[in-house]
Amino acid sequence: MTPDEVDAFARSLPGCKRKGTATHPAWYVDDRLVARLVDAGELVVRAGFDERERMVAEHPETFGVPPRYERHLKVQVLLSGDGAAIRAAIRGAWELQRR
Repeated sequence: MTPDEVDAFARSLPGCKRKGTATHPAWYVDDRLVARLVDAGELVVRAGFDERERMVAEHPETFGVPPRYERHLKVQVLLSGDGAAIRAAIRGAWELQRR
């Protein structure tokens, strides 16, 4: 996926709004983080610990958990990975963060 495709998909989710900066946009629902662009090839997405482990096991080419995310409900997403899995992760984060 490209950053523009991430933006279009995230903003298609009800109540999901873009914030952040032009170079590091982030998407929120109910003022809670869904995803944030780290750079042109990487995204960080909110995910519960169990869901995060499942994503990494099923799609290791797309998801990872660098040391800085180990204690947080976040997963690293490589945009060069599986687009359907990335969209599912963003949708899952949106569902997790809705109030």
